[in-house]
Amino acid sequence: MPNKRSGGGLSPTQQAAKFLGVSVLAGAVLAGIALPAVGALGLAAKGSVESFDELPANMKTPPLSQRTTILDADGGQIATVYSRDRTVVPLKDISPYMQKAIVAIEDSRFYQHGAVDLKGVLRALNKNAQTGGVSEGASTLTQQYVKNVFVEEAGNDPTKVAQATQQTIGRKIRELKYAIQVEEELGKKKILENYLNITFFGQQAYGVEAAAQRYFSTSAKDLDLEQAALLAGIVQSPSRYDPVNDETEATKRRNTVLQRMAAVGDISRAQAAEAMKAPLGLKVSKPKNGCITAVKGAGFFCDYVREVFLTDPVFGKTKEKRAKIWNQGGLTIRTTMDPQAQNAAQRSIKEHVYKSDEVATAVSLVQPGTGKILAMGQSRPYGFKKNETQINLSVDQSMGGGMGYQPGSTFKPIVAAAALEDGMPANKVYSSPYQMAYPSPVSACDGKRWVNDPNNPAKLENENSSEVGPYDMREATAKSVNTYYVQMISDIGICPVTTMAKKMGVVRADGDKMPQVPSIALGTQEMSPLTMANAYATFAARGMHCTPVAIESVSRRVGDKTSSLEVPKSTCSRAMSENTADTINALLKGVVEDGTGKKAGLGSRPSAGKTGTTDERYAAWFVGYTPNMAGAVWVGDPAHKRKMVGITIGGRSYGKVFGGEVPGPIWGDMMSGALEGKPVEDFNTVHIPDSKPRDRGDGDDDGGGGRDDGGNGDDGFIGGLVGGNNNGGGGGEPFPTPSFSIPEGFFRGQSNGGGNGNGGRFG
Repeated sequence: MPNKRSGGGLSPTQQAAKFLGVSVLAGAVLAGIALPAVGALGLAAKGSVESFDELPANMKTPPLSQRTTILDADGGQIATVYSRDRTVVPLKDISPYMQKAIVAIEDSRFYQHGAVDLKGVLRALNKNAQTGGVSEGASTLTQQYVKNVFVEEAGNDPTKVAQATQQTIGRKIRELKYAIQVEEELGKKKILENYLNITFFGQQAYGVEAAAQRYFSTSAKDLDLEQAALLAGIVQSPSRYDPVNDETEATKRRNTVLQRMAAVGDISRAQAAEAMKAPLGLKVSKPKNGCITAVKGAGFFCDYVREVFLTDPVFGKTKEKRAKIWNQGGLTIRTTMDPQAQNAAQRSIKEHVYKSDEVATAVSLVQPGTGKILAMGQSRPYGFKKNETQINLSVDQSMGGGMGYQPGSTFKPIVAAAALEDGMPANKVYSSPYQMAYPSPVSACDGKRWVNDPNNPAKLENENSSEVGPYDMREATAKSVNTYYVQMISDIGICPVTTMAKKMGVVRADGDKMPQVPSIALGTQEMSPLTMANAYATFAARGMHCTPVAIESVSRRVGDKTSSLEVPKSTCSRAMSENTADTINALLKGVVEDGTGKKAGLGSRPSAGKTGTTDERYAAWFVGYTPNMAGAVWVGDPAHKRKMVGITIGGRSYGKVFGGEVPGPIWGDMMSGALEGKPVEDFNTVHIPDSKPRDRGDGDDDGGGGRDDGGNGDDGFIGGLVGGNNNGGGGGEPFPTPSFSIPEGFFRGQSNGGGNGNGGRFG
């Protein structure tokens, strides 16, 4: 029985002890910390008990937000991303000095008391009553841990954080009840481990492992006495005792911790005195958060991985669930990025296009038959400064990219594949005149027909007047003859082409549907480099199209448990017969060997590809492949304002830019580096008989009667609709005034002025 004071009542101290000794202790604890003692004793006990009892029985402990690590295919680190920089470690991997230091300074009786330290509370009540304010607190390490759980649960929501830390009776009652639960369920060692992993140490470091790395560039298990004392002292006020910004205050606080450790017997007074003489010995590492810190120029690939995680339902049915998992972190994401290929891509980009150039380049590399994205890069780095950008120029708008770019003649092989699948012979000959009106009518999907306006027909022409057919498919492809391919699509119809494009994963970068118009044969619909690289990988894989993938595996650590997450898988399906793909391989080998893509050749390693130059040279492309790697290179102005005429790129001056002139060499150097040391494989090809002997020149950059690079059927406005001329090729002015009228509404596509696609009408 407690002693009663005279008059039958308990003394004030006894009343406080009883008040604090029951479940309503929570209300008094908060009052004892936050309010003068007199105010605490004025609480209504009945109401406090009801509030306590109404709380849920179990505290929900959210997974601690941790650092996520993104790795390349070989296990090398690309970047770390996090909402909170934290790496959870078990108690055995935390220095004994650190364990003793935090207990000594924050709760020296931690191992003697329960969830609440009654002696500490009474001491705080007494001192606060004497001062009339709040000069001393009484929260135990367990209570502090519970409060940190509330803060962690609040995440980055400022309103919820304020609610989790506000000095109210309700919060303190809740804190105490859960502290009692935690003591019963976890035990002292686990509470200490959890506390050291959850608490904030300043400088963006959450948990002792991140703090050890941040301040001393070491691990938590290797912290020495002086280092541990410094970190333990920071916890009370990370801003006030920040050693990076106030070494004097941090040193005083460290020494206070050392003195306290000596006072409780953790170290000798001689040890404390010696340690207090030591300098802080900081070896600060800067926070490395986000894709901006990615190595090997892989910032945009890193960002693509993030977009995949946040948009693919395999990681959660809703975007909110996916975002929650991403923000909680603790993920190890192994990606498909091949470090050799990525390094080769970045070297080639740096060699050929400067980040300060008026135009940019973007490249993507894909593995045929698997859809694995091997590399992704661009000349304007990932960042926020001048000549930097956060827009991934390699991908579709939905994945963080832009509106895309017209691929020009690099789309023509898709038309050829559709024609071959439709039964057209590989040596098919068309008249291919220099200039012609779009044939009309042309069949489209769903029984519709595209009809040219008879009163004002849309026309097109080749690069110059000397380029007149007839041509067969091989020569027309090698020289990129516009009128040949328009006659081809008019013959087979538009629907087989758009269907083939869909089978090969070719979609507009902005997500719009491909229009049913014959001008798509000239590559007028905006695509991304990743889309084109993956499409050409279909040819390399002998007609098997595999959807692109960037993630190999994901493991997730929650607490001390690690589990594997399901990841998106590439879906492979047959887009065309092997014979069709082999025929395209033969056609596109000719482009590299004897056509517009000679400067992209890989020497003795067999390769195939196609050049493209579009829209008055707003964009130039080379898309090509070997049997084991496919890649796309785009060069142009992302804003679609600067024509590549009279321009300097990578320190070299160009009168006009062709697909084989700038993108081609970028592709060649990139592929050479990416494939170095890898097996040399040859294509399966079919023999394409000549329709008749011809000798019209190979169309290279320095002249001749060919297409693209040197009299190029798509080296003019809208892939050759209005011709241009190469440096030395015959015929035509660079930008002649059209000798034909273009109907209103014929052009469609790129914002800021480019593109076509809606010429004519449907009948």
